[in-house]
Amino acid sequence: MKKLIKSLIFLIIVATIFTACSKKEAKTNEDGKIKINYYHVNAETQGGIAVADLVDNFNKNNDHIEVVATYNPDMYKGLMQNLQAKQAAGELPGLVQVGWAFLDYFSNNFDYVSPQDAIDKFDKDDPNFLKDNFLENILDLAKNSDGDQVGIPYSLSTPVLYINKDLLKNCGLSEEGPKTWKEVHEFAKTIKDKTGKYGLYIQEPQDFWAQQALIESNGAKMITDNKASFASQEGIEAMKAYQDMVNDGSAIHISWDEGVQSFVDGNICMCYTTIARREQIQKGAKFDVGTVKSPTFEGKDRKIPAGGCFLAITATKDDEIAAAWEFEKYLYGIEQMATWTKGTGYTPPRKDVADAENGLKSFLQENQMMRPAIEQSEDVVSWASFPGNAGLEAEQLLLDMRDEILSGADVKNSMETTQEKINSLLAGK
Repeated sequence: MKKLIKSLIFLIIVATIFTACSKKEAKTNEDGKIKINYYHVNAETQGGIAVADLVDNFNKNNDHIEVVATYNPDMYKGLMQNLQAKQAAGELPGLVQVGWAFLDYFSNNFDYVSPQDAIDKFDKDDPNFLKDNFLENILDLAKNSDGDQVGIPYSLSTPVLYINKDLLKNCGLSEEGPKTWKEVHEFAKTIKDKTGKYGLYIQEPQDFWAQQALIESNGAKMITDNKASFASQEGIEAMKAYQDMVNDGSAIHISWDEGVQSFVDGNICMCYTTIARREQIQKGAKFDVGTVKSPTFEGKDRKIPAGGCFLAITATKDDEIAAAWEFEKYLYGIEQMATWTKGTGYTPPRKDVADAENGLKSFLQENQMMRPAIEQSEDVVSWASFPGNAGLEAEQLLLDMRDEILSGADVKNSMETTQEKINSLLAGK
């Protein structure tokens, strides 16, 4: 009996040691390299080629890490769903792209390693990497509602106003474009009256991103103290200005793809949409096309939400965390950031890429339409991410509100009702 007990104890000790070792050891390939998975949402036509080039170059130039890039369809929502399944199976990737609208959802539901923690532990020779290379307001984009730095901004897009300079000139308007939303309305009305064409289209995909820019540029806030707060006087005024343009026929309310294509075809004079559409518009337009900064409301600061994503480390073993950070830091190198910008249309989050000889200096000289987006980086704010697990439903309520308003509903009533519904969701009612 004693021998049996001793044997059982021995087996338990061996099993415990084996389990402990397996938790500390990272996966390796046949060459002994540490293997990590990189989850991204970039299809081949939307930056996937750039992802492949960056990963291939990294793998060829180090002798201890192998990165495997995994494409996730259905954008960031699909990636979150896949990540849930992997977490349940105990098979989290090393590094993931997280869409801004999922910032709080991700930090509330998944294990992650904050970038500074990874630096402090595995990159002690460069402790100020974040502070030295990123503007404070850009880093803040990847902080959750508790103020924790969840990741590092990677894909940045901001809304700009694309303009048909030829059409503006033919109508006696400045080819420099409007500077304020009041001027946008005046320009759009002139275009409609003189040509019969629509003056303006504001993007309407399955998110409230562009409308947040209008609301917050007029001094309102989408979220205050973890509660929806967009139905303030300033928020209502901004959406009423948008409704007025649609009501008088100077702006058009259609789908995103239809709106951008109508602009490219010359049937709309101005198009307010993401800089990430720059290449498509620049190649497709048969007229003199330009971009200007996101318009402001008179006397108020420009506030534009960041589109795109941030990178977060989800590796759990020390060797994999170190490898994930090494790969992530590589992605933020000046040359790699330039490759990413050229391949996707996103503006670089790192502050010294635009003017670097090995960065985007020559590219920007040839692609001046990128300049306004880069120059308004200091005006970037966080994309509204509602706390808890109510984010997806809250986003749909905002879209329903937008459609109601642009279909003629009372702006004040629609916004106040929607705000109440979202706050009830957040309160768990």
